[in-house]
Parts: sequence; structure tokens; C-alpha cells
Amino acid sequence: MNHEKYNDVSTSADSLEFEFISKGRNGNFTKVVQFTQTENPNIYNLGFGDKLENGEIDDLVRNNNQDRNKILATIVAIVYEFTAVYPEKMIFFSGSTPERTRLYRMAIFLNLNELAVDFEIFGVNFDGIESVVELFRSGNNYDGFIVRRIIY
Repeated sequence: MNHEKYNDVSTSADSLEFEFISKGRNGNFTKVVQFTQTENPNIYNLGFGDKLENGEIDDLVRNNNQDRNKILATIVAIVYEFTAVYPEKMIFFSGSTPERTRLYRMAIFLNLNELAVDFEIFGVNFDGIESVVELFRSGNNYDGFIVRRIIY
């Protein structure tokens, strides 16, 4: 993504947890990106939120720090790093609210040409019984997304 990103990102030894500081008009907030293996060992869930004082992650908080694009670009950089270490793994993500899922869909759409060079991107919908996965298509609503690094 051709947006400014946070460069001071700390990484766990296994590259499953990343932290950075969102700096803006409302203060500094520690952001955490965690990758957790799902029931399918080839798919990891991307979790994202603010790190609370007790160490828990709040994925519903809104800081209004006016750095949304910088945060999204940082998360994309983290996905690149994760998939450099685990190139065969897929990443599932969705928003903690329908509005955030819509934001992710719009960010994918706006950056699709650039992202599609390195990733296969899928939209996921849940029909109550199973997940329906298709190649990401502009204009379609999705409940979540899966990305897979293209290995050349």
C-alpha cells in the first residue's frame, strides 16, 4: 500500500505477534496484531486491537487518532512479514463490527492492483452451515477475507 506506515514494529520470536504505537491527536495507543492458528492448520486468524493495561486486546475500541490509513498500511506490512516467515499459510480476517469489515473491503478494493501482485485474495461469506469462499470481487459484500501469498 502506498501509504505511510509505522516503522517501529516489535515482533515476537515466532512472528505470531506484532506491536506498534499509534500516535495521534488523542495520544499514544499500543496496537497489537496476533496470528492464531485456526482449526485448519493452514489458516491463521489475524486479530487486531489495542493492548489494554492488563495485557488483553480490545478489538472494539475507537481512538479517533486520525491515523487509520497509517494503521492499515502497517497491518499490511505485518502481513507481508508474517507470510515471509510462513509463506504456505493463509490468513483469515474480518472486522469486529460490520463497519470495520466494510472498511477492510474498501481498503482491499482501493489497493487491489498492488496487493494482487503478491497475494491471492478471497472473500468469505457464512451461510449458517458452511463458509463460501470466492476470489475477491469488487462490489461484493463479504463477512471476511482470506489472503494467501503468491509463491513465485
